[in-house]
Amino acid sequence: MISYGIPGEIKVLLNHIYEYKKGIRHLILYTLNKCYEPMATDRLKSQGISYIIREAGKETVNIYFGRKECLDAIRLIITKPLNLLTPEEDFILGALLGYDLRLQCERFCSRKEKRYEIS
Repeated sequence: MISYGIPGEIKVLLNHIYEYKKGIRHLILYTLNKCYEPMATDRLKSQGISYIIREAGKETVNIYFGRKECLDAIRLIITKPLNLLTPEEDFILGALLGYDLRLQCERFCSRKEKRYEIS
């Protein structure tokens, strides 16, 4: 497949879609420039893949896509910017995204300890 003229951000999205369709991952979180949002959502729609879009920054959006069950959980958990997630919410998100469980446990403990440190 020749991919001349396809922006790098869309190439990465296409790889994520490939991994999802092959069953490697059940949920993907991809951050991209807002200018590519229509291209990304058109591709997801054409592939019959469910997705959720959340603002990430002035120029970026987070696109969550994958299995309906995972997206249902995302709708309940991700109700604020990612940097404002509690350690528990952050842990659940990482687990849903398939991040290394050991590293997620370390991250959780570190974030939890920082929360209770005395300034």
